Amino acid sequence: MSTDASRRELARFLRSRRERIAPSEVGLPPGTRRRIPGLRREEVAVLAGVSPTWYTYLEQGRGIQPSREVLDSLARVLRLSEDERRYIHRLSLGAVVHAAALDAEVPAEVLVGQIVAMFEESPYPVYAGDNYGDLLAWNPAACEWYEDWGALPKEERNILRWMLVSPVARTRLTNWEEDTRDAVARWRGEMSQHPNDPRQQEQVSEFARLSPEFRAWWGQHRVVEHRSRIRRLRHDRMGARSMRITVVHTPEIVPVGVVLHLPVDSR
Repeated sequence: MSTDASRRELARFLRSRRERIAPSEVGLPPGTRRRIPGLRREEVAVLAGVSPTWYTYLEQGRGIQPSREVLDSLARVLRLSEDERRYIHRLSLGAVVHAAALDAEVPAEVLVGQIVAMFEESPYPVYAGDNYGDLLAWNPAACEWYEDWGALPKEERNILRWMLVSPVARTRLTNWEEDTRDAVARWRGEMSQHPNDPRQQEQVSEFARLSPEFRAWWGQHRVVEHRSRIRRLRHDRMGARSMRITVVHTPEIVPVGVVLHLPVDSR
């Protein structure tokens, strides 16, 4: 079920998406007296088949519970992507409950370290991070292609913080802005599973203080899930190379993911 924090985030998200839809996109006349960008609340309500008052309450973050069917109707009207549709489901209906670790004698951190250690000789980066973005383990190739994260203070060993703040990141990531915006959007999707986590709220404040780009991107409410994608990295000696990053999860190590880099080309 939704919480106060998730209802507030759902309200902000719906409002941001409503404001980006032009009336003409849904077959409505633009009109001459519009004082706000995008659609009006009552227009969204009519198109979604709900009461304007009810939808207003939803955008105000009040304690109402939309059904899956209504959420899907809103997703259609607001032209949400599949990731965004699933995002509003999680915010409104609650997070998926993950299985507990199957072997309590092997902590997740130890198991993750063992997994990453298997790639010690790999020429491609492998690293593991948790739902905060904290880096828990990485192979030597990750130091080669990214940075020697072990040389950083422990509180700075966070992949999103590194991408936002480190000047090395802007050199190593050839498409720095695209990659970092994607990481921010992925993290926002991850946060919906733990809407009341105080540390994540502290991280939002910290990243906003450290990075003007983060402040701008966070306000756009963009959401994507952890799907594989191409990332192009630049090496000091080997030049630039495209790799497909893939995040691997298993119930034993939730909420930790192991990030693999698969070769795309030989350049």
